[in-house]
Order: sequence, then C-alpha cells, then structure tokens
Amino acid sequence: MHSKRERRGALSRAGWMVMGKGAGPSALQVCQFLALFLSLFPAATLQCKILKCNSEFWASTSSSGPEEEFCTALRAYNSCVRRTARTCRGDLAYHSAQHGIEDLMSQHNCSKEGPTTQPRARTVPPPVLSPPQTDIHIPSDEPEVCHYERSLPHNAAPPNYTHCGFFGDPHLRTFNDDFQTCKVEGAWPLIHNKYLSVQVTNTPVVVGSSATATSKLTIIFNSFQECVDQKTYRAETEDLPAAFIDGSKNGGEGHGANTLRVVEKVPGQHVEIQARYIGTTIVVRKVGHYLTFAVRMPEEVVNSVEDQDNQDLYLCLHGCPANQRIDFRTFKARAAESHGVGRGRPGNPSHGFTYQSAMAKCKERLPVEDLYFQSCVFDLLSSGDINFTLAAYYAFEDVKMLHSNKNKYHLFEKDTIFNSASRKLAFSVLIFISFVIVQLWTDSCFICL
Repeated sequence: MHSKRERRGALSRAGWMVMGKGAGPSALQVCQFLALFLSLFPAATLQCKILKCNSEFWASTSSSGPEEEFCTALRAYNSCVRRTARTCRGDLAYHSAQHGIEDLMSQHNCSKEGPTTQPRARTVPPPVLSPPQTDIHIPSDEPEVCHYERSLPHNAAPPNYTHCGFFGDPHLRTFNDDFQTCKVEGAWPLIHNKYLSVQVTNTPVVVGSSATATSKLTIIFNSFQECVDQKTYRAETEDLPAAFIDGSKNGGEGHGANTLRVVEKVPGQHVEIQARYIGTTIVVRKVGHYLTFAVRMPEEVVNSVEDQDNQDLYLCLHGCPANQRIDFRTFKARAAESHGVGRGRPGNPSHGFTYQSAMAKCKERLPVEDLYFQSCVFDLLSSGDINFTLAAYYAFEDVKMLHSNKNKYHLFEKDTIFNSASRKLAFSVLIFISFVIVQLWTDSCFICL
C-alpha cells in the first residue's frame, strides 16, 4: 500500500514523460506549459479533450484511499485517454499522459483489466438559495492582503458589491443593472480588469436566428502578490470541470492559495469559484446544452481597468454594442400579435410554443413578470428549448444569492428605460456644464486682455 504522499511522489517521478522514464519535467511544469500553450494557440487543441481526462483523474485522487481505488481511478483515466486517441494523436499532453499512466500502473502494480469509475448521473439540480460564503476555511495565518475585506483600512466604508449575469439567448445584466438582450456571436469579453478576465463564446441556437447562447467560458485569474498564482478555468457545453485546467482546485502554493478555490456544488451542473482576495464570487452553471455566468464583485475591482481606451467591449461594464442588441419590446409586440395564429415566430411554427403557452410555461418558475420572465418567454419563442426556462430561473436565483440590494432583484422594462434616459440626461447636463465653463473661461480671458 502507498500513502497519499507516496502517490503524489509517484506522480511527480512519473512526470508525464515523453522521452521515457526519468526524462521528462514534473507534472506541474507540464501543466503550466500546457496552460501557456492553450492560451496562445487555442485552436490547435479545440477538438482534443485530454485536459478533461487529466482534471477528472486529479480530482478522483485528491484524497487518500485504498490502493484498489487508486488503480480503479487509474484505469478510468486510461480509458478516457484512449477515447481521445483520434483527436489527440499529435498533442503533447496526450503522449505525456500515456507514458505517465504506464509508469503509475507499474509502480502501483495495477492491472489493466478491472473495474473503472462510473460517470456520475446528471440530474436537474435543486435551487441553490444559500448566500456566498466568503470566509469559510481561511487559515488565521494568511496575510491580510490575501483577503479583500480584511485588507481595507479599518475606518473605510464597507465595500459596495455589484452583480453581472449572462444567460439564455443571451441576456445580459450589467454591473449598472442594465438588462439587455444581445446577439454577440463568437468570442466576447465579459470582464477584463487587472485581476481577472472572463471570455464567453456564443453559438447560434437555431439556424437562421440571431439568437445565440454560451457554449464556452474561459476565466483567467492573474497572479496576485504572494496570494495566488495565475490560474485558468475553462468550461464547455459537454464539460463543467471542478478544477482549473492544471487540475488544481486552489490558487497554488502560496500562503493565501485557499483564497482562490473551485467548489463543485452539483457535479457537472453547478460550480462556484471563490476569489476572496478580490472579494469576488463567480457562479457557472450548465443548463441544458449551454452555460450561464453570474458574478458578485466589489465596485473597486469592477473599475480596476488598466487601459480605459480599450474597455469598450467589457460587456459586464458597458453592455453590448448598440449594433449587437436585440429590440426586446419590438420582438415582444410581434410575438403577442402572432400568438393567435399559433406560432412562436412568423414563419417558424416548429418550435412548438405560442406566445400564450410560452408565458404559461415561464410562469411556472417565474411568477413575477419582470425581465427574467420576459427573457424566458423570448427564449422559448426563439428556440423552443425548454431548458431556457431553467436558465432564466437559475439566473434569477443567482441574483438573489449575489446581489447586495434586495430592492433590485427584480428588473422591469420601465427600469431599463429610466436608466437609459437618466444616463442620457446626465451626459447632456455634463456637456452643458462643460460648455458654460469654457465660455466663462473664454470671456474672463478676453476681459483680462
């Protein structure tokens, strides 16, 4: 029998070698190299799913147990790697994993024949209503700089937390509580500041429709002082991992490593990433065939952008570009007019929902006819995919968990119109004041002359 420490030593000695036993770098070095390679050349490994096999194996061996369990996990890992052979044949990580498995099986006297771990059944998760726990399991000896609220001056006002959500076809709730429905096909940045970056990739839901939904999500946490190393989390429609792409679940080896953690709430369907060193909680869900995103973040972190000139596409802060927005009111009016004909969208009756039946279905989960309810109706009429009902429901549940102002949980169409009008008014007033100041300054200079 081998202890947990001996197993980790075996992993390190095995090294995921490419040139034979003892010739390769450590597993950590290879994973770091792979993370850099994937960030520079993402298209090169678009179809290869070897990192999914790696993260599942690391997760299943994270705690000590009988030798039989280790061999079972190793055989499951071997099966996963073999299934990737066709798409990963030229991939460095694939060949490294092959050699690493051979070494580990030899060192632990594991038979290639025998049981393997079975995939966990994926069921619809119950609603998660508990608030984010930002102070759990933090050792007392961690530096104050690694905990956002503790690092603030003692006489400072409590931080103002803001929320951004992205879900459905897709719908965006910005940090300013604007609610928009967008097209944004392809890759778009949701968040980009000096602490982290979040990018989503959206694909069309229905051929010929402008509606898209999120099929891929990448989150990069930048290294921060002595607290955390740079970490990357990546989720796709077929894989919602419970670890970063290097297989780890925290921020590295520093004293404040546990202030960045990946917590699996519901296997394969709900992950929470807690970044306490920046006071941030991120919720990623897999609902049906697509992903949803929600974040709670201090206003100071939200606005910590380094290059103001290149932040126009920071969707959570500035919203979707005007040419990427879908006119929600026009769509709703057209759908209401056509519901008597028995179709969701003109010319596409195959989706199976009329305006009336879509409203009834959304009412089951969202009794208040706010913008989350309206987005649910929009998604059912646009796609016919019943899972979008759950996407809107969980997006609202995440608001209740993450938003700091309970009076702003519900948003209505009049709220977005008011927000837009008030910003236009404020901008006009600012222009007018600037004009008056310039005029007064010019007149005073003329008098002086």
